[in-house]
Amino acid sequence: MERHADQEFDELKQELVQMATLAEAAIGSAIQSLLLRDTAMAAEVMRSDEVINRLELVIDERCLRMLALYQPEASDLRFIAMALKINNDLERIGDQAVNIAERSLELFKEPPLKPLVDIPQLTQLVQAMLKQSVDAFVRRDTALARSICQRDDEVDALDEQVFRELLTYMMQDHRAITRAVNLILVSRHLERVADHATNIAEDVIYLVEGQQIKHNVLAELDKPASPPEA
Repeated sequence: MERHADQEFDELKQELVQMATLAEAAIGSAIQSLLLRDTAMAAEVMRSDEVINRLELVIDERCLRMLALYQPEASDLRFIAMALKINNDLERIGDQAVNIAERSLELFKEPPLKPLVDIPQLTQLVQAMLKQSVDAFVRRDTALARSICQRDDEVDALDEQVFRELLTYMMQDHRAITRAVNLILVSRHLERVADHATNIAEDVIYLVEGQQIKHNVLAELDKPASPPEA
């Protein structure tokens, strides 16, 4: 029975990695469709979301079955609980890819507003965060997980930069408003991907150390411990 349980844990890890790979690819394809103004590619991203949704259900079922069959304790129970949360974050990332594809289709109705520079850079950053967050989960690497949490600020700053630039376009020409808003939404969808990657990284830290660092608790971890009261 123990061997079978170990196999289930391995298969669960593999399914989560597969789902992360699909989600990362969907984000990449969605942005590529925007850059190339490729309607067929955007439509394919929207269709491929069904594959991610089905895999989410498979992972959920496996986790629930493992809880029922093996009645895991301590670290194994925490692993399954974190797998369920990570599964949800990965599915949401797939949804963000669909949202980007939908914005792209809207943008294709008009000429390009401007050359896209920051959005491809933002895409590379969030894709790296996503891949590394899953690597941290598989390897139980809390140092890598913490580095991902800290990089979320870089994503937020770049997203804000995109917003400020596009706001200037809207103020200068009202005809740019629809395109600028759609590009702002693309940037915000990428920022949400980074948030989900950060969630995964935080879950890795909780899984390995049993320490909760959500809601900006990283700053608290860096503070020196208070001396004991006399």
